[in-house]
Amino acid sequence: MVIKMFKKIMFTLVFSISLGALFGIFLHNKLEESVFAFNEGDKLIFLREGVYTDKKVLEENTKKLDPKLIVYDDDKYYVYVGITTNEKVAKKIKSIYDDMDIEVYEKDVYISDDTFINNVEQFDSIILSSKGDDILTVEEVVLSNYEEVFGNGA
Repeated sequence: MVIKMFKKIMFTLVFSISLGALFGIFLHNKLEESVFAFNEGDKLIFLREGVYTDKKVLEENTKKLDPKLIVYDDDKYYVYVGITTNEKVAKKIKSIYDDMDIEVYEKDVYISDDTFINNVEQFDSIILSSKGDDILTVEEVVLSNYEEVFGNGA
């Protein structure tokens, strides 16, 4: 009687653990697919000055910013001052804006347009050997290229 009960408990325990493991593996695989679905493409670093909901406030606060890219999405205006694939370039651009007392934040964005990514990489190599205003001139080209390829959402 005790052995029969022990076998029943062991069977239930092994069955439950096996079922739980299979269910866990299934959920893990599904979760992994959905997480990676958002990260399709190559990672670029977008340097964002701010997010605005009011266009007048945006215009007032970004008068001094040149170059800039304004992207309208979800009823908000996102202001970007640089796009790069290289962390050193991001630091150079941030340093320029730090000197102007403008706070800039990094945001990772995944893009799958190979032509645009190649352009950004080529401009990054130019920026690595540039200084000051030359860097901003190159970033102006990168930002306008982004706007040509993807629009600005407005």
